[in-house]
Amino acid sequence: MSLVTLDHTITIAMSVADRHASATWYESMLGFELLYHADEAGWSELRTNTPGVVIGLGEHTKPAPGNCVPVFGVVDLDAARQKLEQAKVKFDGETDVVEGMVKTATFYDPDGNALMLAQDLTGGIG
Repeated sequence: MSLVTLDHTITIAMSVADRHASATWYESMLGFELLYHADEAGWSELRTNTPGVVIGLGEHTKPAPGNCVPVFGVVDLDAARQKLEQAKVKFDGETDVVEGMVKTATFYDPDGNALMLAQDLTGGIG
């Protein structure tokens, strides 16, 4: 039995220097489909060929090479975070909210690997 209820989506978040150029690369090289560019949030998403799995591109001036954070969709981020914190899981700061878009929280596994929970605030899943 798990502590949190996942929504059957996974976003593989990566740090990139130019989201638009990276999205074009993933479309042409791997056949992924651009879902959207959220320029105000510095974020883009592409649908992979695997159901429920998307690639998220976060734009940073100096992206960390090899940076990849699995993002697990959850139904209720606040409840999931509370349960994980009660189990002594370490989180990185406060929950981030982009109103009308997404709520996210970064946490760490026992080896210090970064993972993230995300709750869709758009009214749709995936």
